[in-house]
Amino acid sequence: MKPVWIVDDDQAIRWVLEKALARAGVTTRSFSQAQDVLDALQTDMPATLVSDIRMPGGSGLDLLRQLKERHPALPVIVMTAFADLDSTVSAFQGGAFDYLAKPFDVNEAVALIQRAVQESAAPETERADPEAAESERWMMTQSSSTAMQEVFRAIGRLAQSKVTVLITGESGTGKELVARALHGHGARHTGPFVALNAAAIPRDLLEAELFGHERGAFTGANTLRRGRFEEAHGGTLFLDEIGDMPIELQTRLLRVLAEGNFYRVGGAQPVRVDVRIVAATHQPLEQRVEQGLFREDLFHRLNVIRLRLPPLRERTEDIPSLAQHFLTQSARSLGVPVKRLTNEAMVALSGFEFPGNVRQLENFCHWLTVMAAGQIVEPADLPPEIRVGGHAPIETTIRNAPATMAAQEHWHEGLLRDAQHRLDRGEPAIMATLTRQFERILLQSALDASRGRRVEAATRLGIGRNTITRKLRELGIEDE
Repeated sequence: MKPVWIVDDDQAIRWVLEKALARAGVTTRSFSQAQDVLDALQTDMPATLVSDIRMPGGSGLDLLRQLKERHPALPVIVMTAFADLDSTVSAFQGGAFDYLAKPFDVNEAVALIQRAVQESAAPETERADPEAAESERWMMTQSSSTAMQEVFRAIGRLAQSKVTVLITGESGTGKELVARALHGHGARHTGPFVALNAAAIPRDLLEAELFGHERGAFTGANTLRRGRFEEAHGGTLFLDEIGDMPIELQTRLLRVLAEGNFYRVGGAQPVRVDVRIVAATHQPLEQRVEQGLFREDLFHRLNVIRLRLPPLRERTEDIPSLAQHFLTQSARSLGVPVKRLTNEAMVALSGFEFPGNVRQLENFCHWLTVMAAGQIVEPADLPPEIRVGGHAPIETTIRNAPATMAAQEHWHEGLLRDAQHRLDRGEPAIMATLTRQFERILLQSALDASRGRRVEAATRLGIGRNTITRKLRELGIEDE
């Protein structure tokens, strides 16, 4: 077996890791500076490399970058006594396998190194969906936008914490990717990550899914079943679309968060669990609290740290790199050459609003891989929603509606065509997308007609002053 290489200018750290790994049956080779590692790589290769960040003669992050350029499959674990957001996020963006914050627990360090060695030694076909894992990591590290850099920094701060996190953002922005990143880079990364979508499970089954049931609890319950809370013990439970959870289950969830235990359906003995909760929603929970659809005390319990994911239209500078990534990924999965977009096609793609966000861009790229006639994609090859002269989104249809019915079809018919097109394409969350666009157009038109006077705009629309203020904030018109 290849040895583990340890790079640190602190002789005491090298000695501790050497002895601990030797007891675990792992051979090691130690270096005091990065250049010695680069020289050794000319003739040898480690199973895993463990490197300090701050060293004389070259930083660990520079070494990480060079290693990933030359040997992208080599697992690199970064050590740092400065476990701040910059070093943590930089390590993850550079492709680090994981990181150790000094002072670290020796047993945990050995376990982490052994896991990296096992992944390095495993044949590619035996690794757990490596393409999906690589794509997920790429999605969560590659961004030039300020908005996403703030998200990366927040992940760096929050990963090692046990605090509850509420992730908000529109559908398709990657909320589950963020939840997985918080888990995968945190202290619970060796524990399970369990996800549950509250909107995807019928309400009469949701309680048993969350808390499990005893044998004989109801008709058909022939065996004891552990719920998602028990499955996530020692790890992270991701509750997606928490805003859709029935009000009666919110009470039980609140009790679990407060007391750390619960009863299975039909059970008489409490079950204690140690779970970190990460919740997500595309809905404004404050509004659902006002409507009596979400418990205020549960909202405050979940809303300890809020992390907002920006929609794709707020990070358009990322569209070219995301598009190229998805085109490459799609071509690889289909076994065909990668399509290339001309500058004009990329400009048209970047100008689209993407109501379905990153998920919609991924779908577009898959569509191009299958449907575009040539290897070079021109504007005319783009999906109908985007290309010039094609079927425009409903927002464009409404704004460009003619003064007379003879010139074009009524916007109702345009809405019908647009909705049918989205349904045929299998686009998710159509109701939310069209409702958002409809409200945005009405509010903007009313503001334009009233020269920006909100009270007058609200009156003309027949809504309250507080409602228009909230809507403007939710839709981002306030910032514009």
